[in-house]
Amino acid sequence: MFDTVLVANRGEIAVRVIRTLRALGVRSVAVFSDADADARHVREADTAVRIGPAPAAESYLSVERLLEAAARTGAQAVHPGYGFLAENAEFARACAGAGLAFIGPPAEAISLMGDKIRAKETVKAAGVPVVPGSSGSGLTDAQLADAAREIGTPVLLKPSAGGGGKGMRLVRDAALLADEIAAARREARASFGDDTLLVERWIDRPRHIEIQVLADGRGNVIHLGERECSLQRRHQKIIEEAPSVLLDEATRAAMGEAAVQAARSCGYAGAGTVEFIVPGKDPSSYYFMEMNTRLQVEHPVTELITGLDLVEWQLRVAAGEELPYEQKDITLTGHAIEARICAEDPSRGFLPSGGTVLALHEPQGDGVRTDSGLSEGTEVGSLYDPMLSKVIAYGPDRATAIRKLRAALARTVTLGVPTNAGFLRRLLAHPSVIAGELDTGLVEREADALVPDGVPDEVYEAAAAVRTAALEPTGDGWRDPFSVPAGWRIGGTPAPLTHWLRVPGNDPVAHIAAEGPRTVEPGSVTVHLEGLTHTFHRAGDWLGRDGDAWHVQDHDPVEANLSGSAHSGADALTAPMPGTVTVVKVSTGDHVAAGQSLLVVEAMKMEHVISAPHAGTVAELDVTPGSTVAMDQVLAVVLPDEPAEEKT
Repeated sequence: MFDTVLVANRGEIAVRVIRTLRALGVRSVAVFSDADADARHVREADTAVRIGPAPAAESYLSVERLLEAAARTGAQAVHPGYGFLAENAEFARACAGAGLAFIGPPAEAISLMGDKIRAKETVKAAGVPVVPGSSGSGLTDAQLADAAREIGTPVLLKPSAGGGGKGMRLVRDAALLADEIAAARREARASFGDDTLLVERWIDRPRHIEIQVLADGRGNVIHLGERECSLQRRHQKIIEEAPSVLLDEATRAAMGEAAVQAARSCGYAGAGTVEFIVPGKDPSSYYFMEMNTRLQVEHPVTELITGLDLVEWQLRVAAGEELPYEQKDITLTGHAIEARICAEDPSRGFLPSGGTVLALHEPQGDGVRTDSGLSEGTEVGSLYDPMLSKVIAYGPDRATAIRKLRAALARTVTLGVPTNAGFLRRLLAHPSVIAGELDTGLVEREADALVPDGVPDEVYEAAAAVRTAALEPTGDGWRDPFSVPAGWRIGGTPAPLTHWLRVPGNDPVAHIAAEGPRTVEPGSVTVHLEGLTHTFHRAGDWLGRDGDAWHVQDHDPVEANLSGSAHSGADALTAPMPGTVTVVKVSTGDHVAAGQSLLVVEAMKMEHVISAPHAGTVAELDVTPGSTVAMDQVLAVVLPDEPAEEKT
């Protein structure tokens, strides 16, 4: 076993790898950018090295700086985690050239399986069924469009060089192919440095099932069962579980053997995942999609049902150990399910969010595990992936695991940064999820119904209670009577105490504080409204309950009117999320059509197109490509065309 391992990543996966290194008695080395100087993974490692400024290209994606850090700290091996350089063959080769063990598969396997076009051809030759689609690499936009028309819409555009949903586009209308191909290339280039695309037939209502494989350097390959990853949004997995309710033992064995053959076909070693697309009505008709040549985000569910630590076995295989298991030794016991907690705001269309973690509670124990990179005070920005943590639950059966996960999500507190925890909790109660009737489009179809409409009254009542308590006199000393919020007025009953409050994305509310009992404590507030008791976690202006959170701000209507922009409402185009402007398609004075694409804002590897709200003229344009913008910042103003005069 190695003495010292450098973890070439950040966030929850870096913390996760460090945990196993500590258990094995191996010294861990963390790396960090300026944005992560006080991050949790830095504090938990045995030592840490600064590798550059905040942008990933100058830090976490810098092979030279990572190798320098390994040399300075005496590391013998590098664990790449997932994302960043985990599936970069050149990084694996550079590690080998520097005398470092790369804790992952051989560079040749990464290169082969990282090219989805070559990967399909390779596994097809090994007898693994593949999804019908385009053939050949380096296709032009016109060739991609021709292939899509030949296959017939709907089709899926996919980057050849990477996964994780980045750059994937589902196209149902052939007229949109040119725009979608251009957008897919931009995202692929930004995410993987390679804009090569392929086209595949879209299978309606498919299920996404993957097989975990484990191989050593001596030709031994086994699989550790499957994971169901069909609950996705924008091609990103959000809930994963193991095993899948869809597969019977015969299909599980057949898919497992196909995954083993796929791994053998590329000379694989270490932990990897073979992903299949499966028609829900015919599980026996499964198709190879791709192989992820790294540890998967959802690996904990496999660990819980097999009892194996996959990071440990990555390390042991990289150190030259032989697998002591045969396929017959692997048993799947119980059920595990995982939810990905992401910095995104469901109430604002799941746009990326950010902020400072003001209060944090992450459940652990009694069949619940949280893998996280967070701590109180963590700054969540727009430079890196939005996933913050994972909550995983285990039980003897699926129903128990789901029940435990919902309860754990209700106890999860991340105040200061909007997350999807409450949304995931409601998703797990959906009848189709409970019944195991899943497909990759389920979340998109049901998302609107799982996002609450507006802000519950009790949230405003709790916010008002906190503000009222802050105004009330304390102690026995004298206090100016005019500063006491008693609502006193001459010759009449006291006026009700009114608080003007606003939750971003919602209209301001003039809330009259109720006269009933309330309890305001440093970390919580309890109010009584309409015969019900409501208890919230609180930190600053934030309130949280059952995984949901609200930023309840004070609102001054007079100040808002005095400081309002000269242009507002539908004329002003604002940033829907904190991020970076990557594309500007217009100039001041240009005439634009309603719905025309004007700008592109990127945050956390996600693009958002800003379109003209109506036909008109660009009167203001306050950004250029590369501009960093805050949420709700005005980007441009489009003045509407004057209505045509009616002829008399």
